[in-house]
Order: sequence, then structure tokens, then C-alpha cells
Amino acid sequence: MRIALVSDIHGNQLALEAVLRDVRAQGVEQVACLGDVATLGPQPLAVLHTLEELGCPCIMGNHDEFLLQPELVARYTKAEVIAEAIAWCHAQLGPRELAFIAGFKATAELPLDGEHKLFLFHGSPDSHTCDLLATTPEAELDQVLAGRKAAVMAGGHTHIQMLRQHRGTLLLNPGSVGMPFERYVAGARPIIMPYAEYAVVSAEHGRIAVDLRRVPLDKHALHAAAASWPRAPSLLRADLMLQYA
Repeated sequence: MRIALVSDIHGNQLALEAVLRDVRAQGVEQVACLGDVATLGPQPLAVLHTLEELGCPCIMGNHDEFLLQPELVARYTKAEVIAEAIAWCHAQLGPRELAFIAGFKATAELPLDGEHKLFLFHGSPDSHTCDLLATTPEAELDQVLAGRKAAVMAGGHTHIQMLRQHRGTLLLNPGSVGMPFERYVAGARPIIMPYAEYAVVSAEHGRIAVDLRRVPLDKHALHAAAASWPRAPSLLRADLMLQYA
């Protein structure tokens, strides 16, 4: 079994298409999405329709919940530019798209091979705004994971690729498809890198492997998509132009 994990697409259809081409080239059997799919990028509808066509398991991220409960945005961030981008995204969606997002799950467990399982979440098993990092202390991880066990546990949210071992479990973050960060910034303004990130989890006869992957992107196409973003905040659009110039 080989499962591709995508996360934090954030309305970047061009990056999602590039990742899915790479997934097909790798001969991967299944895709799963770890959330934050539509907001902060120029192509939320295209991303949602692509995921719907894939029929893959989707985890509820904090930005996905913001689209279902817009009143939560003010509790999460005071940055007007982020709130405006979320509001713009919400205005693009109809009942079909909102119903699709409402079907996302808080967590999911997928079989790998035999007795081995892959456990999925967004931030942590109990919170989609928890930041799990390579530097998170072991005692804090014990508390956050609360005794849950799986061969591989995977979440997104931080936009930082990560693979660490914790008490026999491989703890994985596949990074961000649409907005990979150069470093962890704890809510500050990030530097967005010009490629798309994802991961492949493989299992065969008890042998488990994780492949962290980066896919190069067409910078001119990304620049054009950002430039055509009609109502999104100029600050975010300028950031994308700067990084993909």
C-alpha cells in the first residue's frame, strides 16, 4: 500500500495539479488530504472540485471550519488581511462546496498492511490549531497524543515538512501543497517557497517507509494566477508575486 498525503493546499490549484501529476507518476494507490484546502489562494473552487472528484478522505482543518463558521475567524487571528481573504473565499462558495467541506472528518485511520495503521489529523488528534514540530518536547507530545498509537501518525497545519520518531511511532507532516514555509514563524509573516510539498507513506510486508517530496512549480503560471486574483487582499497577492517572480 502506498498513500500520498497532501495538506494545506490553500486554494492553489496549480500546485495541487503538479502534486497529483507526481503522485500518478509514483504509482500511488490512494490520496488523503489533511485539511486547509481552499482559503488564502486564488482558486478555491477548482481545488474543492478536484478533491471531490478524487473522492479521497479529507480531514477538517481550522481554515475549513472557518468557512463553515465564519465567526471563528476573529478568535483565531487579528490580521485583517487573513480575515479578508477568508471572507473572499467564503463568498465564492455555494451550497455544494460548503456541504462537501462539512463532510470532512476530525481524524481518520487508514490501513497500511497487516496490523499497521496510518492515523490522520490536521494539527493534533484533538485540535486543528495545535503546532507539532520537530522541536516539540517529548512530554508535550505524550500529552497531545494522549496514548494514541499507530505505525504512522500524520498532520499538517504548520506548513513545515517534518519526520520524527516518537515512542516507536513515525510522526509526519507532509508540508504544504499551496504555501510551504521556509521556517516556522508562529503566526508571523512567512516566506513562501516556490514549490509544492507532499509525502508518500509506503508499507509492504511490515516494511514502512516515508518519502517527503517537493515538486517544482511553473513560476510564470503561479504569477499569472496570483495576478488574476480579483478580490483577494493585495498584500497576499504581492507576497505570491514576490516569491514566484
